[in-house]
Amino acid sequence: MNHPRFHVFGRIVEVRREGALWQAYRVGADGKRTPAGFVIPDFVEEHELAQFLEDLFHESASPHNGDVHRIN
Repeated sequence: MNHPRFHVFGRIVEVRREGALWQAYRVGADGKRTPAGFVIPDFVEEHELAQFLEDLFHESASPHNGDVHRIN
């Protein structure tokens, strides 16, 4: 199954729906996943994930790390 990945202000985050809950993982340069340490509420729809991540991490924005967008 293909899980959505997002470029989030310079970091890669993979989001998986596991049952009724979202689970978020940081993806390292080596491709290994680790728990991201934040919660995505279960009522957030898949098409809303990029906006949710942007709202959550907007303080991490800088001229050098871009924005939030889906990469797959």
